[in-house]
Amino acid sequence: MTLAIFDLDNTLIAGDSDHSWGEFLVEKKLVDGEQFQRDNDRFYEDYCKGQLDIHAYLRFALKPLSRYSEDELKQLHNEFTQEKILPLWLPKAEALVEKHRQQGDQLLVITATNDFITRPIVERFGIEQLLASEGEIINGRYTGEAKGIPSYAEGKVERLKQWLSTQEQQHDLDEAYFYSDSRNDLPLLEKVGNPIAVDPDAFLADTAEAKGWPIISLR
Repeated sequence: MTLAIFDLDNTLIAGDSDHSWGEFLVEKKLVDGEQFQRDNDRFYEDYCKGQLDIHAYLRFALKPLSRYSEDELKQLHNEFTQEKILPLWLPKAEALVEKHRQQGDQLLVITATNDFITRPIVERFGIEQLLASEGEIINGRYTGEAKGIPSYAEGKVERLKQWLSTQEQQHDLDEAYFYSDSRNDLPLLEKVGNPIAVDPDAFLADTAEAKGWPIISLR
């Protein structure tokens, strides 16, 4: 069984769900709009430059979740999906996922975005396996703190190794696929036998061209 790994943001969807969630909170007046918007934009710029402090960002992104119950967060996510995620949906991405499913491949999404935001999106693709950055939950509520290794940059490689060690089915990374748009995913792209750049940023596009990796568009 071949492992087909997908990044989520700007790969399977035509935008960044993490940044979009921040914009959603601002628009709904659920955060200090002006300051939160500035911080949200600054962190996203750092991410695009490959300079993100993932631990600082997760503290920023997870703090608002601590203010709401599980039911309240579920309702907010439903609104977020309708207003922000569905407009970013890519039929070609759905078709790519379905192609690997029909081939009998093991499907896996690895994303730096936290699992609260990403799990419902990934489930819409019919993908059960997700490795995402995780927020700490105590007594059914987010604490605003992260837990475990964030699945960002080299952390994606570490999280994948941990996941592989728990699987009954053995997977050969020399045969695996990984689809990503981002320079931040180079550590994992370099670990698989079939790295594929999807609508890549400029840095990844140059790297993929130099290394002879396929470059595709799902837009």
